Amino acid sequence: MHLTEDDLKRAADLVYTQMPPTPQYAWPQLKARLGCDVWVKHENHTPTGAFKVRGGITFIDWLRRTHPDVPGICTATRGNHGQSQARAATAAGLQALVYVPHGNSVEKNASMRAFGAELVEHGHDFDTARVEAFRVAEEQGLAIVPPYHDELVRGVATYAYELFTAAPDLDTVYVPIGCGSGICGTILARDALGLKTEIVAVVAEGAPCARLSVEAGRLVETNSADTMADGMAVRVPVQAAFDVYSKGAARFVTVTDAEIMDAMRVLYEDTHNLAEGSGAAALAALMQEKDAMAGKKAGVILSGGNIDAGVFAGVLAG
Repeated sequence: MHLTEDDLKRAADLVYTQMPPTPQYAWPQLKARLGCDVWVKHENHTPTGAFKVRGGITFIDWLRRTHPDVPGICTATRGNHGQSQARAATAAGLQALVYVPHGNSVEKNASMRAFGAELVEHGHDFDTARVEAFRVAEEQGLAIVPPYHDELVRGVATYAYELFTAAPDLDTVYVPIGCGSGICGTILARDALGLKTEIVAVVAEGAPCARLSVEAGRLVETNSADTMADGMAVRVPVQAAFDVYSKGAARFVTVTDAEIMDAMRVLYEDTHNLAEGSGAAALAALMQEKDAMAGKKAGVILSGGNIDAGVFAGVLAG
């Protein structure tokens, strides 16, 4: 996949018909804590509280133009992707059938239903739910929305376009990785703008399939994806995403759940922003690389703030 600056501008214009750009702030308390400039891209400030909303806008626009007779969509999610697709699909008059694993976030499930999703619980993790969603979509004649698609990436790349336009001199940007649309959009936006910024892929210790795949030079599935960062809890990597991040990411940083929760507390203390696990993972990686980043300019993607109240209370309590 390749994006030009004009592609980014057109995608941004489409996204802005439904939401404003999100802010990016260089927070002074984070600078004092870490010894470097820290720009936080606030994707927790979107209409769904996460970056995925952008891909929902561009994907459903593309779907309506290219498949005008389709009655609806079917997809699998841990929450943010599902909110995005349900919001955009129902606004376009389409059915939105969304599969989640058993034990999924109660509050994300409630949000998806509020956005118009018909929610079905199936399986023990995201990848099991995804297989069932693909089967049912075929059976019912619905358009499958995969976890990674060029039109999803085109949409989410607009957050990176905003960040790089506001702060083009960033040395490094840290991006959490699940299936890969966010990091691939960031890499493609960086390349389209001709910048030298390093893009660092951040994986959860309990869900390392993307890092293992790059290390092996081929896709590597894992037997489990055990992390409190549900947006990063992926067992099966995506080839199209691998083709982008394996070449475009400078390195991988692995963060533990303890480090993620520490970063959640730091974000709340220093910026008074909520971050879900995947939303705090980028800062956790920067905190891990604090010494190497001293005196530099770093960006972290706060990819979402959709965390259940009880879980966040536990995190704050340590």
